[in-house]
Amino acid sequence: MEENQSNENNNVTQNDQTFKSAKPTVTETSYKEFRNSEKRPKSSGSGFGKTVILPFFCGILGTVLVVGTCISVPSIKEQIIKQLITTNNPSSTSDENNSNPSNLNTQLISLQGYSDTGVGVAKKVQPSIVAITVEYSVNSIFNRTPSTATARGSGIIISEDGYILTNNHVINSSSSSNNSFYEIGKANKVTVKLYNDDTEYKGEIIGTDSQTDLAVIKIDKTDLTAAELGDSDSVQVGEFSMAIGSPLGLDNSVTAGIVSAVNREVSDEDGNKYVAIQTDAAINSGNSGGALVNSKGQVIGVNTLKLSGTSVEGIGFAIPINATKDIYNQLIQYSKVKRPYVGISGSDLTKEIAEQYRLALDVGVYVRSVDDFSAAEKAGIKPGDIIIEAEGKKITKMDELNEIKNKKQIGDTLKLKISRDGKEKDITVTLQEQP
Repeated sequence: MEENQSNENNNVTQNDQTFKSAKPTVTETSYKEFRNSEKRPKSSGSGFGKTVILPFFCGILGTVLVVGTCISVPSIKEQIIKQLITTNNPSSTSDENNSNPSNLNTQLISLQGYSDTGVGVAKKVQPSIVAITVEYSVNSIFNRTPSTATARGSGIIISEDGYILTNNHVINSSSSSNNSFYEIGKANKVTVKLYNDDTEYKGEIIGTDSQTDLAVIKIDKTDLTAAELGDSDSVQVGEFSMAIGSPLGLDNSVTAGIVSAVNREVSDEDGNKYVAIQTDAAINSGNSGGALVNSKGQVIGVNTLKLSGTSVEGIGFAIPINATKDIYNQLIQYSKVKRPYVGISGSDLTKEIAEQYRLALDVGVYVRSVDDFSAAEKAGIKPGDIIIEAEGKKITKMDELNEIKNKKQIGDTLKLKISRDGKEKDITVTLQEQP
């Protein structure tokens, strides 16, 4: 704070000096002539007025006329005002000041510019965001007659011919239902409302993927405004972010903030893990499936999760848009996501667990079962095996094995090292398509 105040004080001093230097002054030459004129015999009293007083007041009058003319011209007036409020660093030290983090705040920030950014972003993106209403059948153990429940969310138009990207949990609420007294079925009806359009369009579910919590629906309409997608890999902490959607049934709502973190690992209620963008832009129920956008009005994420509680404020998460592109393209093409498949169910085996159950002291993934006709069965993996390496990398968790596997394509080979009866063995698995 002290350094900023010092800069501001310097700014005032420099501006005062500049302003003062514009005032007319008596030069050294004119002063000597004035002194010499005192030594000469004066022919009349009017000589002093002609040689000194008259030019002096003419100079003042000319300055006033010039300044007055400049102030009356808007463009010149604007430049003068900018000079009065902006710190002017010497050109010889500009590079040094720009590279010094302590000199970042050397200019006054225009709140009008920030406001204009928000207005511009909202106007650009809102036509590409939709409100989604979903109706479900709910079966209760207390009532055999099914009832109807309604859920709301948001979506992003990704093509002019009606394809809309949203969250899987918007379309399939059963994925987040933990109430054992009720059974929520799949959506019976999906309704979509466009920006500034009261027409309700029927939405068709094209494909869903619970693992990434993404889904694609489609409406029968063309000439829609598709959102411009940005590059989520280039997102930086601290940059402007705006969340757009329909929270709590309030259509076309926007909230703004900054990017709080990137590559944040989070888990949802169903245990699915995501690498997300964290933001402090308010995300509430109904924002799910909506857009997180940057200052250019480009979508950088799909709003998905928020932390809630009395001690929590301003912590929301969005799936990076780059991570969604392959997913929604597969959902449109295949109605599902094709993933490589090994065909085992396994558990994380720690040293403590191994000692407790008197197993081999190998740490890795304990194979509990092998699916019939799977890639694992064909490669010779058996229940009781311990997978200790994948592609030459030590593994201790099932998540680590899946992370390596998911980087490969269907038909690729996966090299594993297993421990069986205390002996190590190399096995090559040819990955199949996940059923």
